[in-house]
Amino acid sequence: MDKNTDIITKAIEGSLKIIEQEREKEIIIRRFGLNGPKETLEQIGEMLNITRERVRQLEKAILIRLRIAAEESQIPELNAAEKILIRNLTEEGRVARVTTLAEKVYGHNPSQTETSSISFIGAISAHLTSVEENDRYASALGISDYGDEKGIKAKIDEIVAVIKKKGSPMSLDELDEKLDYEHPDHIRAVASISKLLSHLGDKWGLAKWPTVNPKNIRDKIYVVLQTAQEPMHFTDIAESIKKSDFRRKNVTLQAIHNELIKDSRFVLIGRGIYALDSWGYKKGTVSEIITDVLKEAGEPLTREEIVKRVLKVRKVKETTILLNLQNKNTYEKVDKNLYKLA
Repeated sequence: MDKNTDIITKAIEGSLKIIEQEREKEIIIRRFGLNGPKETLEQIGEMLNITRERVRQLEKAILIRLRIAAEESQIPELNAAEKILIRNLTEEGRVARVTTLAEKVYGHNPSQTETSSISFIGAISAHLTSVEENDRYASALGISDYGDEKGIKAKIDEIVAVIKKKGSPMSLDELDEKLDYEHPDHIRAVASISKLLSHLGDKWGLAKWPTVNPKNIRDKIYVVLQTAQEPMHFTDIAESIKKSDFRRKNVTLQAIHNELIKDSRFVLIGRGIYALDSWGYKKGTVSEIITDVLKEAGEPLTREEIVKRVLKVRKVKETTILLNLQNKNTYEKVDKNLYKLA
């Protein structure tokens, strides 16, 4: 057992000693999951043969007693554990998800019991603020001097509101210009608690936006191309996905190719090379592109000008364009080096 684990364990044991009645101790252990999975009020009520509401009342009363005991220094083992959590929270930006904090404290992917132990200490400590989990916020802890639960949630809501107003992902520096924080890292820490937000690299946005939270292959392809800002071969797209920060990045070349073909946002502009339609690229054969070029021009164009304009939207060999121009059923040569639609 390493030092931090030992300190956290002793803090839990010292806190539970304050609870005299075994039934009350059992409620806290089961509600927080200190010795196993967390249990609901209903599950504990059925086990103890009391109502769900009675379990809730007892839990609330026990936690109040434990907080008072902690404030009056009746749990000496708690001090060392609080210092560990506060030190790590300071490094994280003063607030953090409980899972993130537990991973930092224990130095590995924490078990459910280890995460629950951190939550329990936060719930009874006078120097820490607990943020209760719901649909909008993840379970989190903060340094109490930074604010109470209501204040931390207000900070989270403010960041969400700024991003919603912008309507597109924002970097921490961009958020820093709109908000009053000492450092962008503090914005990152607060934003990470929100379940409504997600980020990809330095860009933060709403979790429902595929640009920061791509959930399927086609969204990931879009993000890769949007980030590159230039056409890419589908094999390079696959390689970029594998090297990315995406949660799931094990993709096959066939899957990538299939999605590129099916999604209208992606335009084939060369042999295996794709671009985004928002960049001005159009679908179609080289011949169809030449036709569009001549229609848009509204006048005959030189062979060199046709090649130049086609190459803006297609990555093909110049000879391929010239061969297509030889189709007399489609194009008519009106001068030594001028072409128009037949």
